[in-house]
Amino acid sequence: MKTLIDKIRNKQLPPIVKKIAKSEGLNPKKLADDIKNGYAVICFNHKHSPNKPCAVGKGLKTKVNVNIGTSPDFSSLKNELKKLDISLKYGADAVMDLSTGGNLRQIRRKIISKCPVSVGTVPIYETAVLNAKKNKKIRDMKIEDIFDAVRRQAEDGVDFMTLHCGLTLETIKRLKNEGRLLNIVSRGGAFLANWMMHNNKENPLYEHYDELLDILRDFDVTISLGDGLRPGCIDDATDRSQIQELIFLGELAQKANKRGIQAIIEGPGHVPLNEIKTNMQIQKKLCNNAPFYVLGPLVTDSALGYDHIAASIGAAIAATYGADFICYLTPAEHLGLPSNEDVKEGLIATRIAAHAADVASGNKKAILRDKMLSQARRKRDFKLQFDLALEPRKAKAKYKELKAKKKDVCSMCSEFCAIKTMEEVLKK
Repeated sequence: MKTLIDKIRNKQLPPIVKKIAKSEGLNPKKLADDIKNGYAVICFNHKHSPNKPCAVGKGLKTKVNVNIGTSPDFSSLKNELKKLDISLKYGADAVMDLSTGGNLRQIRRKIISKCPVSVGTVPIYETAVLNAKKNKKIRDMKIEDIFDAVRRQAEDGVDFMTLHCGLTLETIKRLKNEGRLLNIVSRGGAFLANWMMHNNKENPLYEHYDELLDILRDFDVTISLGDGLRPGCIDDATDRSQIQELIFLGELAQKANKRGIQAIIEGPGHVPLNEIKTNMQIQKKLCNNAPFYVLGPLVTDSALGYDHIAASIGAAIAATYGADFICYLTPAEHLGLPSNEDVKEGLIATRIAAHAADVASGNKKAILRDKMLSQARRKRDFKLQFDLALEPRKAKAKYKELKAKKKDVCSMCSEFCAIKTMEEVLKK
């Protein structure tokens, strides 16, 4: 089949491009050119055809992804569908199913069937889980099992897939030579490294990359090139193994683009504030301005229970300097599977970060939203303020809880409202 890039290269302007351009306030031909050149992507598998596909990259608003999914300890489909509902209610642009417990295909298909936004997965998880169910170790995985999982998930309608293709024997050697405090914290990266080191073989996703692209091309699945060597603590940030893998990811993204397949580059998880800008600039330079998808990044390792805040600080800075797609973190990060409330709090914090970055980056729609809310605040029009707020429900509930005696002010200043005082003074 012809992919989105193929169609654009054949001088077509696909309806999905027009739809995204209209919603983002962009010129559709300019967006099409950016997709063709690998600067932007629309995550859209024709087997799913999400009503609100996630568009990521140059000129587009910063998007936010939510991770949900079961674990071996908590494998309730009902609970994960509730998290999906919360994610959609509070404005997720994409959802990733990272399930490792229960009937994985049933869970994935149910999530996809109920999800109007793009759905992502990490196929190596399913390979490892199915292998374990046969009482086999991760190192015993067969190459064909990995590729079967990719095809199975593409057939189910997955719109984008994290695939750790840049984790090679060479990058693992550099990791070992350099020394790291936390080595590999990527679960998919650890699975592959285990297999590679035990079998002394190259990463099959790298060695058989053309075969992998053939599968993705059949369904126009966007490849999200996973960072198996992302730093898992501040001490490991921006080291040689991370950058080595990034170089490979840039080359692989370029190869995917030539084959007509959209590609995203995944980025670091823990980065100190003073290195975030550098990380974004390096990625954009090495990866030919491909869309950048980052986990946070967390700016401190010490915010246990509040990692969603540490991550939102990093996300705001990262997106200001080039990150296009932000994966949320929740208060449960590093502690356990997130609850429904954790999902909500993590998503809202990350959406605030994304919006703040869009304002800083000059996004006209984001700037206009802030201006309109300020105009409503000047008029003390609380209803309009609620409508324009990033999370209207909490704003409205807080206002009612702390309601002032007078209608046109809040209870903080009440009759001594500075805005109202100056309005009266300037009228005179």
